[in-house]
Amino acid sequence: MKMIVPERQWVLATGGAGYIGSHVVVELVAAGFGVVILDNFENASPDVLTRLARITGFDIPVVRGDVRDKSKVAETLMRYGIDIVIHLAGKKSVGESVSGPLDYYNANVGGGIAVLEAMRETGVGKLVFSSSATVYKAGGAGTLDENAPVGPSNPYGRTKAMLEEIITDTVASRGLTRAISLRYFNPAGAHHSGLIGENPTAKPNNLFPFIAQTAAGLHPKVLIFGDDYPTPDGTGVRDYIHVVDLARGHVAAVEHLVANAATADHLRVNLGTGAGYSVRAAVAAFSGACGFDVPFEVVARRPGDIAICVADPGRAKQLLGWTAKLSFEQMCADQWAFHRTCEDHNTDRLVVSG
Repeated sequence: MKMIVPERQWVLATGGAGYIGSHVVVELVAAGFGVVILDNFENASPDVLTRLARITGFDIPVVRGDVRDKSKVAETLMRYGIDIVIHLAGKKSVGESVSGPLDYYNANVGGGIAVLEAMRETGVGKLVFSSSATVYKAGGAGTLDENAPVGPSNPYGRTKAMLEEIITDTVASRGLTRAISLRYFNPAGAHHSGLIGENPTAKPNNLFPFIAQTAAGLHPKVLIFGDDYPTPDGTGVRDYIHVVDLARGHVAAVEHLVANAATADHLRVNLGTGAGYSVRAAVAAFSGACGFDVPFEVVARRPGDIAICVADPGRAKQLLGWTAKLSFEQMCADQWAFHRTCEDHNTDRLVVSG
């Protein structure tokens, strides 16, 4: 097994063993960066480390710890000579945030502040933050660009919006030199190798792993939360982005920070495709990918959900030179292929949601 060479630019990926984080790590290594993972493995399987080594050909250094432990974060930054931080760690379920808001503020806002303090104390000035489209105000028509009104409708979104503002203030105070907040729309799919993907051991919070688990026989039917939204078929419309495209967006953000290190600012950038698909359309497309109809049932709306959320990805193309390349159909096919390669959906073969 090859070891990462020390002369590379080094990136710390907090939450790098999770669903999105593991794909980001793969793409960073492919782009020539050295990567260190900091993760408490609350929402990830330690077996992902072996999977990442098989995919990348490198042993990725891993520090087990919580981002709320400022001393641990600072020690990691110093030990590995980190140049850039990608902060992905945190809780991410809208529904959970509504029922347990204090846990979300503690983990997401508290963890983000600890990371920023550690960066300030160690002189690491460049940050990519894992934000969310949930920061936008509900009820807007059409696609959302980065100037759309911010007004999250749930505690999860509020934690992301709050930390974006904290990052802006930190850059203004010179506690950071540059930052990019990537506002994710709806990541789905899996790595083409079938080795990493999203398949939570608990009941999934996100649509695609729930559809895949239902297709695999782990749930009797997909639950569609509401069919009375003002959308073409009454079900919620979202901008679904392949997780590999999303991961490559992080690489583009890191490369932008490296190339423009002298400029002090905090950029907000959407990562989405610009196309919306309804929940019914997602179930139908996944049925096409697996070759049979996935059963579903319409139930009551879920607290905190909105009707439509679709990205205007123009700024990502203009500033980062990034656009989504992988199709919705490929997303479904890769998600299903990942599940088909899993002999047991509760084994450590899987990367759980994180």
